[in-house]
Amino acid sequence: MIDKNPAPGKKVQVQNTDTQDKAAILKVMKDQEIAWSNNDLEGFMQGYIKSDSLAFYGKSGLTKGWQQTLDNYKKGYPTKQHSGTLTFIVNDISKIEANSYWVMGEYFLSREVGDAKGVFLIIFKKIDGAWKIVADMSCG
Repeated sequence: MIDKNPAPGKKVQVQNTDTQDKAAILKVMKDQEIAWSNNDLEGFMQGYIKSDSLAFYGKSGLTKGWQQTLDNYKKGYPTKQHSGTLTFIVNDISKIEANSYWVMGEYFLSREVGDAKGVFLIIFKKIDGAWKIVADMSCG
């Protein structure tokens, strides 16, 4: 027989863990906003898994790997005038499985060379105790 009314503490623990996970993910994204807005692309990339397995899908197609993703950002956003100020709006954070979440949202770049905006879907995974983006699909 399945207990349809688990102990209250058990349910609260799951909610607390999910709440803590989501807060930690949002902290990574806040750190990314700050780094990007300072034209610190290496700092921005600290939110991503530093691995050849990183997948980034955007208007130029699929990019594999942390270094190639960073190199693409450096080409596309060579100066503060190009990177501007980044703002994320998170519309949904949902658990995929234990230690994995997707985040859907919007990004806005306020910049001298012209503002830009778009949408994203990123996959976070907890790796060695840290939340890292393992896949990013962004389009503007």
